[in-house]
Amino acid sequence: MHLPPSSATLIGRAADLRELEALYAQVVAGEPRAVVIAGEAGIGKSRLLTEFTERTADGARVLHGQCVDLGEVATPYAPITALLRELVAQEGAERVLEAAGPGRDTIGVLLPELGRQAAAGAGENRLHEGVALLLEQVARERPLILVVEDLHWADEATLTVLRFLLRAVTSGPIMIVLSYRSDDVHRGHPLRVFLTEIERGRRAKRLELRRLTRAQVRKQAQAILGRTPDFDLVESVFERSEGVPFFVEELVGCEDSVLPETLRDVLLARYERLDEATQYFLRVVSAGGLRVEHELVNAIFDRGSDQLDSAARAAVVANVLVVDDSAYTFRHALVREAVHGDLLPGERTRFHARYAEALADREKPGDITEIAYHWHAANVHDKAFPATIAAMRSAAHSYAYAAAAQMGERALEIWDAVDDAQAVAEMPRSMLMGRVAAYLHAAGEPERALATVNLAISVGDVEGPDLARHLMLKAQCLQNAARLGAIPLLQEALELVPKGVNETLRATILYRLAARYMIEGAQPAAVETATQALELALELGDPEAASVASNIRGVVRAHRGDVAGGLADLERAKDLAQGDPDALLRFRVNYSDMLNLLGRYDESVAVADEGLDRSRELGVERSSGAILASNMIDPLFAQGEWERATRLLDRVIALSPPLTFRVYLLQSKVWSTLWRGELEVAERMFKQWSPHMIALAEVEIQTRLQYIRLAGDLALARGDSATAWTHLSQVIADDFPSQPGHAMPIYAQAARALSRLRGDGTANEDLDDAEQQLRKKLATDSFWPTAGQWTTVVDAELGGPSRTGDDPDAWQHALDLADTLPAQLRPYMLLRLAMAQHAGGRRADSSVSVLAAIEAADALGAGLVTAEALSFAGRAGLPIGGAADRHETGSVTLTAREQQVLDLIAEGLTNRQIGERLFISVKTASVHVSAILRKLGASSRTEAAMIAERSTIRV
Repeated sequence: MHLPPSSATLIGRAADLRELEALYAQVVAGEPRAVVIAGEAGIGKSRLLTEFTERTADGARVLHGQCVDLGEVATPYAPITALLRELVAQEGAERVLEAAGPGRDTIGVLLPELGRQAAAGAGENRLHEGVALLLEQVARERPLILVVEDLHWADEATLTVLRFLLRAVTSGPIMIVLSYRSDDVHRGHPLRVFLTEIERGRRAKRLELRRLTRAQVRKQAQAILGRTPDFDLVESVFERSEGVPFFVEELVGCEDSVLPETLRDVLLARYERLDEATQYFLRVVSAGGLRVEHELVNAIFDRGSDQLDSAARAAVVANVLVVDDSAYTFRHALVREAVHGDLLPGERTRFHARYAEALADREKPGDITEIAYHWHAANVHDKAFPATIAAMRSAAHSYAYAAAAQMGERALEIWDAVDDAQAVAEMPRSMLMGRVAAYLHAAGEPERALATVNLAISVGDVEGPDLARHLMLKAQCLQNAARLGAIPLLQEALELVPKGVNETLRATILYRLAARYMIEGAQPAAVETATQALELALELGDPEAASVASNIRGVVRAHRGDVAGGLADLERAKDLAQGDPDALLRFRVNYSDMLNLLGRYDESVAVADEGLDRSRELGVERSSGAILASNMIDPLFAQGEWERATRLLDRVIALSPPLTFRVYLLQSKVWSTLWRGELEVAERMFKQWSPHMIALAEVEIQTRLQYIRLAGDLALARGDSATAWTHLSQVIADDFPSQPGHAMPIYAQAARALSRLRGDGTANEDLDDAEQQLRKKLATDSFWPTAGQWTTVVDAELGGPSRTGDDPDAWQHALDLADTLPAQLRPYMLLRLAMAQHAGGRRADSSVSVLAAIEAADALGAGLVTAEALSFAGRAGLPIGGAADRHETGSVTLTAREQQVLDLIAEGLTNRQIGERLFISVKTASVHVSAILRKLGASSRTEAAMIAERSTIRV
C-alpha cells in the first residue's frame, strides 16, 4: 500500500507556528525580525518552515538558502548565493543589479554569471554592505522572508554575512529565519560562537522544537494512515521513534512489515524495499549530496537514461526522493547520509571521481569547491591537490578567507603525496603556509595565523623579499593580537630588502615600521623612517605609499613640537591620496584626531563625518569606519553634543568592529557613562573590558594614555585620590613618551588628584616634588596650541592659600579661557568656583555659581557634576531654588534621559523601579529626579507629572 510521506496536517507545532506568525506580523508593520529554529535531526524544522512560508507566500517574497554538507570545508556563501540566484530568477539580473545600487559589483563576486567585476578596493565588508543594501531595497516592495536551513553545515563566510545582516538591518520589513540541528553542534563546533553572539546580543528569537507526545504521535499516525491506528502500533512507533516526527513517518510507513529495530534500519527501511536498480541509482545520487541536479546525475549514471528515469520514478514513488524541474532531493538529509554511508569503498571512489569530472567538464562558476571535495572523497591526491589550490584562490577572491585558509591547510596535508607539488602549486611549501597565515589573519584568527607563519619561516625554503613578507605578516599578527615584537621583525624584514632589490616592497616595509614606531611612542625613529619611506615612494611614483608616509610623519612631527610642519604633512598626505580611497580614509582618520586634540572640534567632526560616509560607501564601516566614528564621537562630546555622540557610539559598537577598534569605542562608552553620573555602571564596564584595554595599551601609546585617563577619572569619581594619582602620575615621568594633545587633560586630572591629596593631609614635601614635576612636563609641552587653556585649569586646581584649588579668581580665569576646552569642564569649573567662593565666605556668590553649575551640567547631561554639585550645596546649606517657576514660561528643557525618567514618574514608579527599568543605579535615578523637580520648579513627584502635562517640554 502506498502511503503519503507525511501527514497533511502539521502535528504538535501549533504554538511554534503562532510564534513565527506573530514575528511576521511585526515584520509587516515595518520592524525587522530574526528567529533561529533549533532541534535534533528529524524533529520537523523543514516541515514547520514549509508550513510557515506557504501561509505567508501571498503577502511576502520568500527566498530560500540551503547549507550544503561538503565535509569540513563547505562552499563559501552557498546559501547566500542560493538566495540571490532565486531573487535573480524571480526578478531578472538587470532588476537585481539596479536594486543593488553601489553594491552591484560586489554582488558579482557571489554571482559571477552576472558578469560584474569587483572594483578596486572592494573587500569583505563592502560585500556584506552590498548584500544588505540589495535586500533592503527589495524589501521596500513587499515583506521579505529569508530562510537559511541547516546552519550546522554553514561555512564561516556565510555566518559572517548573517552576523552582519542581523546587526545592520535595523529597519524595514525583513524576516531572517535560520535553522540548525542542535544535536550536531558539539562543544567545538564553529556555529556555537555564532549562536552565542546572536543570543547574547538579543538579535534573534530562539525556537526549540520538542519531541511529540504519545497523543501527538497517535494523531500523526492517523493522519498518515487515513484511519485510527491500533494501540499496539502507536505504542511501538512511539517507543522506537521517541517522538521524533520523521522517525514516526518512516515507522508508520513500515506498517505492513516488521518494524525496524535500529536507527540505521529505520533510515534505510524504504531504500531496502526497492529493487537493486533503484538502490544503485540512489547510491549514485547520494554521492552528489542532498540535492543533485539532473544533468550531473545523467552525466555519471552508467546504466542508461531509460533505467535512470525508471529508477528515479520508483525512488519518488517510494518517498525517498522528491523532484523539481531540475534536480533530485532526498526527502531528508538523514536518509541521504545513511545511503551514502552504505557505499562500498570502490563505489565511493568511482562515484565521487565521476562527479568531480562532470563538474569540471561543465565549467560552471562556483563549482571548484565541490570539485575539490569530490576528488578528496575519491582519495585521488594528484587531482585533489590542484583543485584544492584553485578552490583556495577562488575563496580568497570572494573574501571567504576562513574557507581559503581551510583549503590551503588541506593542500598542505597532502603536499607530500603529490609529485612535484611545488610546481603544481606554483609556489614553495613555505609560501603556501604564508598564504594560509594571511588568510587566517584576514579571517580574524591572529593566533592561528601567527603559529602558521612561524611554521612558514621555520621551513627555510625562501629568503630575501619572500622571507621579508613572512616577517611583515608575523609583525601584523603580533600587532592585531596586541603583543609586542613587531618592530624587530620589521627591522629584520628591511635588512632583507636592501636598496635596489625590491624598492616597492622596501617602501611598504618602511612606512609600516614608521607606523609601529609612532604607535609605540618612538617618535624620533618614526620621523626618520617615515621620511625615508616618503622619499622612496615619491621616487617610485607611488602616491599611495607616499600619502601614508607623509600622514605618519605629520602626526609625529606635531606631537614633537612642530605643529605647523605636522599639519602641512597631513595636508600633503591628503593631496597624495586623491584617487586612492584607502589612503584617503587613513588621512581622515589621523587628521580628524589631530584636529580634535588641537581643540578644533567642529572641523574634526566634519572631517570624520565625511570619512564615515565614505567608509559606508566602501563597505568598511566596521574597520576604518569604526576608527572614524571614534574620532567623531570624541569631539562631539567635547563640543557638548552628547546625545548625538551617544547615538553614534551605541550604533557603531553594535556593529561589533574588530577588537582593536572596539577598545577605542568601549573607552568612550565607559567615560561617557561615568560623566553621565552612572559610576557603578561605568565601573562594572571598566572591570569587564579593562583586560582588553590593558593588552592594547601595552603596544599602543595612545590607548595607554586613554586607559590612564579613564582609570584616573573613575578613581577621582569614587573619592580615591591615592589610586588616581598612582595612575595619573605615570604621564609626568621624564621617560614617558610625549603626546601633548592626549596628555593635557591628564595633567589637569593629576593636578586635581594632587589638590585632593593635599586636602587629605598627605605629606606636603612629596606633593611639592610631584607638583614641580607636573609643571615641568607642562612647560615642556607648552608649544601645544591648547596648552595655555589647560595650564589655567592646572593653576586653578593647585591655587589658593592651601594650594587645594580654593582661589576663586583662578577658577574664574580658567572659565574665561574655557571656550576651546571640552564641554564637561565648564560645569565642573563652575562647581569648583562655587566651592572656592564658599571657602572664602562668599555664600551668595557661591549659591549663584553652584546653580549655574547645576544648570550647565543638566543641559549637557553631565550627571556626575550634577550629583556632586547637589551634594556640595546640601552640605553647605546653599539655596538652589533659583530655577523655581520656570515652568510658568510654558517651556522647559529636559535631556532625553530626563524625559524618560519623567515619563516613569508619571507612571508612579519609585527611584528603584526607574533604575531597574532604565538599567541605571538608584542613585543615578535619584539625581535625575532631583534635576527634573528643580527644572520644573515642582515640590513633589506628583506635581512634576502634573506640570509636565500642561507644559511644553523640549528634549
